[in-house]
Amino acid sequence: MHYRKLGNSTLTVSAIGLGCMSMSGIYGKGDDAVSIAVIHRALDLNVNFLDSSDMYGWGHNEELLGRAIKGRRDKVVLATKFGNMRKPDGTMGVNGKPEHVLQACDASLKRLGVDVIDLYYQHRVDPSVPIEDTVGAMAKLVRQGKVRFLGLSEAAPATVRRAHAVHPIAALQTEFSLLYRTEAEETLPVLRELGIAFVAYSPLGRSLLTGRIRTVEDIPQDDRRRAHPRFQGENLTKNLELVRRIEAIASEKRCTPAQLVLAWLLARGQDIVPIPGTKRRERLEENVRAVDVRLGAEDVTRISAAVPVGAAAGLRYDAPALKAVYL
Repeated sequence: MHYRKLGNSTLTVSAIGLGCMSMSGIYGKGDDAVSIAVIHRALDLNVNFLDSSDMYGWGHNEELLGRAIKGRRDKVVLATKFGNMRKPDGTMGVNGKPEHVLQACDASLKRLGVDVIDLYYQHRVDPSVPIEDTVGAMAKLVRQGKVRFLGLSEAAPATVRRAHAVHPIAALQTEFSLLYRTEAEETLPVLRELGIAFVAYSPLGRSLLTGRIRTVEDIPQDDRRRAHPRFQGENLTKNLELVRRIEAIASEKRCTPAQLVLAWLLARGQDIVPIPGTKRRERLEENVRAVDVRLGAEDVTRISAAVPVGAAAGLRYDAPALKAVYL
C-alpha cells in the first residue's frame, strides 16, 4: 500500500480508502458477517482509511464499523459524517445547527465505540444555517478532544473558503470519477490553494466504470441505482459507450477498468484519495491493486480525453437530491 498525507492534518491515510456505505443496504441487502470480514481484509491489506456516516443505514453502518475495528482501532483512520436527517414523512433533510452537531457527534462516538473520531465531516451543507456557525460547533468538538480533524462533503468552493476561515478544513469529500468531473475539477484549485485534501467518493462512477453493468437488469432489484439518472434508458446507452473507451485502454495497460480509473485519480495528484465502496472481498482486492498501475502524464491526458468533462449523460443525482449538493 502507498500512503498520502491528508491535507493540512497530521493524518496519513492509505492511497485507496474503503467506503462502507454499501454495507448498510444502500445498494441491495448487506450481510454483517461478510462486511466485517471485508473490513478486516482491508486492514490486512494496509487500507487504513475507513469512511462511514450516521445516515448509512441510520446508525447501522457506524455500529457495524465499530464492531469491525474493535481491538484494531490503532490501525484505522476513522471518518464519519453528520447532517443528513430523515424527516417524519420519510424524505431527507439537512441539519447544520450547532446543537445538532454536538448531539450527532456524541451519538456517533457511542455507535462506533470509540473515544475520538479522526475526521468528522458535515455530510451536506445546510443552506439555512451559516457555515460559520456549523463549523464553529465542529471546532468545539476538536477542542473537547472528541474529533481530531474536520471535513466537509459536497461543499462548493466559496463555502469551503468560509469554513476554512473559521477552522482548518483537512479534507473535502465530493463525488469524483471520470464520469463525474465537473464540480471536482472546479473545486480542486481552491483546495490546493488552501492545503485541503480531496477525498473522492464513488470513484468508479457508482460501478459503471467497472464494465460489469451492461443493462439495468445487471443491477439488483433493491438497489437504488435502478432509479439513478445515469443508469436510465438512453443515458445508460451513451454512458456505456464511454466505458468501452476505458475498457480498451485498460486492456492495453493489462489492468481492469476499475484499476485504471482509480489509478487515473491517484495520478491526478498526491492530494487526491479515492474511497471506492464495496461489500465484496474480491472487489476490495481488485481496487487495492490500482496502486500498482503506473500512469504517466501522457496516459492521464489520454484517459481524460476519452471521457471529457461533462461527457456523461444524465444528472449525477435526481433533481431533489441535486439541490442538496455543491452548496
